[in-house]
Amino acid sequence: MIPSFLNWRSLLALIAISIVSVTIFYSQYLAKKLAGEEKQKVQQWVAATKSILNSHDVDLTLPNLIRNDQQSIPIIETNEHDSITNYINLDSTRAANNPGYLYRKLKDFRSENQPLEVKLSDHPYTANRYYYGHTILLDEIRYYPLIQLFIVAMFIFFTLYSITVRNRATQNQLWAGMAKETAHQLGTPVSSLEGWVEMLKESQTDPMTVQEIQKDVDRLKLVSDRFGKIGSKPQLEPKDLVVQVRNMMEYIRKRATGKVIFYMQVHNTPDGQMVMANISSPLFDWVIENLLKNALDAMDGKGEIHIDIHPQPNEIFIDIADTGKGIAKNNIQKVFKPGFTTKKRGWGLGLSLSKRIIEQYHKGQLFVRQSELGKGTTFRIVLKK
Repeated sequence: MIPSFLNWRSLLALIAISIVSVTIFYSQYLAKKLAGEEKQKVQQWVAATKSILNSHDVDLTLPNLIRNDQQSIPIIETNEHDSITNYINLDSTRAANNPGYLYRKLKDFRSENQPLEVKLSDHPYTANRYYYGHTILLDEIRYYPLIQLFIVAMFIFFTLYSITVRNRATQNQLWAGMAKETAHQLGTPVSSLEGWVEMLKESQTDPMTVQEIQKDVDRLKLVSDRFGKIGSKPQLEPKDLVVQVRNMMEYIRKRATGKVIFYMQVHNTPDGQMVMANISSPLFDWVIENLLKNALDAMDGKGEIHIDIHPQPNEIFIDIADTGKGIAKNNIQKVFKPGFTTKKRGWGLGLSLSKRIIEQYHKGQLFVRQSELGKGTTFRIVLKK
């Protein structure tokens, strides 16, 4: 049974760390053992070389066999002054074409192992020193844990990525299903309300009252239409963003208190010039409406809302800033997650759906540009031209 404090991700990471740790310890054990065997082979080779150099009609069959059998461990022979006199199992082409190659190898061998010396004479003192390195196999054993760690890390990464993609797809299907079901459920009462409005028009009811009721029914139809479009590819059409945003601002302004002041400014564009972008009007309006409502909620009915449209050569920036309570730094990354909300009422889906609409359907971006507690928040929408 898995302890409660361990989730499947922690368990997967723990198993991976255990596998790599065991492999590292065992690889180091093998590397140490192989290094000892290689040192022993070099000692035997040097002993055989000494026998050959100091031979006096002795049978040299075994020493020559030992010397010829050593074809893997690199060795550099020097005199007593460490001047290179010979070498084996090194790249002869590089040694011939690059004078510094052997001296770099000698420096590496000197730092890796103590040399083995064969004295040739005492007066004057002459000797051969043998510096040696290690085989490619020893390198492979030493670096194998790192390769395995990389493979395990990639496996964990692709596993988590696949699970994330699958969960996201499932979540998208859930949102789409809920949205379409909501649109379906709204359809019947909206149709009924439209019938009642027509009856009121034929009666003696005050025309202004009927007109206001008609506006609310049209609003319900718009909401139903928005939900119905979630999950299906929307039809994007070129629209003037200035008109779209201004219309939504005016709609929210009428429903806000008189203590909230709205400002809208279009930058880098002559007065009256359109700022065109391909959008789905119902869904884009939903995003602007949701951001403006969030701004109103953050200000508790008093403050300023600034909307700035910044056309760029290839993009359009839309900034919606309020003078409300702001967002804590530890919550900025959470505001777009489904279910996250700081309000007493609501499901915390508005910003999540808004982000999906901008990024999935319009191929743009929606993010918190800046926020400071007690001073307000700025959301930025980025759309491609």
